[in-house]
Amino acid sequence: MKIQSPFLFGLGGLLGTAAIRAWMGTLDCKAACYDRATDPASPLCRGQKIYVCWHEYILLPLYLRGHCNLTMLLSRHRDAEVLSRVARQLGFDFVRGSTRRGGVAALRELVRKSRRKHLTLTPDGPRGPRRRMAPGPIFLASKLGLPLVVMGFGYERPWRVRSAWDQFAIPRPYSRARAVVSPEIHVPPDLDREGLEHFRQRIEELQNRLCGEAEAWAESGTPRIGQFTVEPVLAPRTPSSGAGPRAHSPACPRTRGPIGAANAWQPVS
Repeated sequence: MKIQSPFLFGLGGLLGTAAIRAWMGTLDCKAACYDRATDPASPLCRGQKIYVCWHEYILLPLYLRGHCNLTMLLSRHRDAEVLSRVARQLGFDFVRGSTRRGGVAALRELVRKSRRKHLTLTPDGPRGPRRRMAPGPIFLASKLGLPLVVMGFGYERPWRVRSAWDQFAIPRPYSRARAVVSPEIHVPPDLDREGLEHFRQRIEELQNRLCGEAEAWAESGTPRIGQFTVEPVLAPRTPSSGAGPRAHSPACPRTRGPIGAANAWQPVS
């Protein structure tokens, strides 16, 4: 039986929000940024950006970075109805649409939202293939002149929904969650089809590399240079109260390769 009732969708959103906060709140969350100014919760963050991560790890940014002026692209499919309610409860704006349904209208709305908000996309969603980047983020970055920020996430020994197209990852309670985040990546304006494909492939490779680093870091638990503890943002940022969650280590300086010299940042071109 398919759920049609707005009341049940709303109830599902409230219960889902409470479950995510309780479950994800048990995790040991740490991140390493190539540039701390890319964190939308940081007072160093300036200007709009386009954040991308794989769909299977959407729970982590959803939990950690609400109330950070982010607009999320969500599918028009009924399956995403509860997720849209959860996103709103956790402090995200959202646009409904995809390459399959409502794509043109969603693109126009994203362009409008980008004037005042960051955009966040799962470029292999909503139906896959898993960990293969669609050209949408590259197109938006090229047309809007906004930088891309690529986020790799990983959990320690997560449970996987093997029947799902993305093998959706569910972290074990009280386990490690890790994030490795790129600096801003600037895409040339008005790319043609060949240029879009070139950058699509390069960003996909980078996304998979950072995701692999985050997953290995979560499994090993080894400390990383420049790591910091990440806490959820529970209320909107205001000029008087400062921005972002408490950090248990000094802010990451704008240096190359906080993950270590062997993994120093290589620009995409």
